[in-house]
Amino acid sequence: MSGDSAVSFSLLHRTCKLVVLLCVLHISVTLFFYVRSMDVRFAFAQNQQMRKNPPRFNHVQTVTNRTELVSEGQNSKNAEVSVRSLEKCPETSPILVGPLRVEFKDPVTLEQIKSENPNVQQGGRFKPKDCLALQKVAIIIPFRKRDEHLKYWLYYLHPILQRQQLDYGVYVINQDGDVTFNRAKLLNVGYAEALKEYDYDCFVFSDVDLIPMDDRNIYKCFSQPRHLSVSMDKFGFRLPYNQFFGGVSSLSKEQFLKINGFPNNYWGWGGEDDDIYNRVVSRGMSVSRPSGEVGKCRMIRHNRDKKNDPNPQRFDRIAHTKETMNKDGINSLSYQVLKVEKFDLYTKITVDVGKP
Repeated sequence: MSGDSAVSFSLLHRTCKLVVLLCVLHISVTLFFYVRSMDVRFAFAQNQQMRKNPPRFNHVQTVTNRTELVSEGQNSKNAEVSVRSLEKCPETSPILVGPLRVEFKDPVTLEQIKSENPNVQQGGRFKPKDCLALQKVAIIIPFRKRDEHLKYWLYYLHPILQRQQLDYGVYVINQDGDVTFNRAKLLNVGYAEALKEYDYDCFVFSDVDLIPMDDRNIYKCFSQPRHLSVSMDKFGFRLPYNQFFGGVSSLSKEQFLKINGFPNNYWGWGGEDDDIYNRVVSRGMSVSRPSGEVGKCRMIRHNRDKKNDPNPQRFDRIAHTKETMNKDGINSLSYQVLKVEKFDLYTKITVDVGKP
């Protein structure tokens, strides 16, 4: 290779290296400013989002496990507070499934029910973990010698009530002895005893043999007293009459006190539900109901219990509700608690309610 050719090649080689270095430098600078601009755009977008959706501290209720670390002699204003907040549960639970298949052919055990409901605490208490329940509900069940029916009730209702995202407790009010059964008085007892344990604001009164067939039938309280067992299979899934208020119903604490609770003097089967309906109407309230489809429920077939024969005085008592309701109710309730038992799935309160 001649001298001139060698010089030309060396010059070309250095020129190519310089061009490559300039390209690398250009790409590096471009990447640096691109990344910086991405950070700026992200920060700007985040700031805009915060402006559009500011934290709603006024609408979030704080739940416990608040820890205040205050040194000795240090002003409480300087305490470090750790607060875990939960937002309120939605008005309509997003985990409802709708119509349910309800059957009573296969027996169930309490052990099986407990294993399938591990989040239910002793005494039949439950509250959602990921949101703050809108209502605190006490489920009151009047009871005597119906253990098999209670197992089916617990089997079906615990999953339903959990999906409904309620803060609830189950109270089985057991009438001691063999005197005539008094359903309404047991419901009054359940109201009084449940409030001794927790600040409930809603009360669902349920017969032990009625199971809802749709979890959209929410076991909570409404602006008016609620009749929940609207269409029972016993009546061909129809409301037997417009004033019917039997089976399962709910009243808020305010509504319950407004009607002076339930009557205490209905011994035996029948009449107390109509008396309660009369109380509601006489206080200017009305009965609300879900639709017939959502309000479907099944009854566990059984023979009428002993010492629960039809009450021969029921029609006369119903006719005088307005005259008796102010003096016969929660304000005149008397009973004796004999035993309180905290089981895995429910609280059982055995009481002496006296005699007719």
